[in-house]
Amino acid sequence: MLDEIKIIYKPVKNITLKVKPTLEVILTVPINIKQYEIDKVLEKRHDWIIKQLEFFKKFIPSKKEFVSGESFAYLGQSYRLKISQADTESILLSDEVLYVNLKDKTDEQKKQQLIDRWYKEKAEVYFKNLIDKYITIVNKPVNKITIRKMTTRWGSCNPKKAYINLNLELMKKHPSAIEYVVFHELTHLIHYHHDHNFYNYIATYMPDWKMRKERLLHVL
Repeated sequence: MLDEIKIIYKPVKNITLKVKPTLEVILTVPINIKQYEIDKVLEKRHDWIIKQLEFFKKFIPSKKEFVSGESFAYLGQSYRLKISQADTESILLSDEVLYVNLKDKTDEQKKQQLIDRWYKEKAEVYFKNLIDKYITIVNKPVNKITIRKMTTRWGSCNPKKAYINLNLELMKKHPSAIEYVVFHELTHLIHYHHDHNFYNYIATYMPDWKMRKERLLHVL
């Protein structure tokens, strides 16, 4: 573990420990600190470090080569990629296969753009339907919905502006997990903080929310 941690000595009084979304672990310590004190802190926070690293790893998609036979997730299921050359660009999901047609089969950047655009188009419809479903429960307006790839969270909400942000990577997760995230963010329009009232409200309308949340951890 020590080999994976960056230790920075600075003229500070307190020790600070950070785990970044890039999986970098940084320990900032006073200049005159003893090694045994550093070891003591790392030993005490070991489980917390591991937990944070595992959390951020969920947001790092595996590197894709965009070649036929590769696996792509969509709504909690795994599909095989089939790349074909064609005059007209198109994407079709059918029989556990994601068919991608384009003029140049070797253009990796173009293949990625096509697939990302396909996910985005699907997400716009899917997320809107879920928001329409749960907006009748929270009974609060949503002024803006943003869908983008996010590095540290599945979604966020600005309750004062009534803005909802949703992670595009959610489209790879199980439908029940996506539904939980959408309802979670909409609940912030009523309860700003993750307190007792917040989770009681969610449990009232979604009693199995913990199981749904666990499904966010599943990687296909």
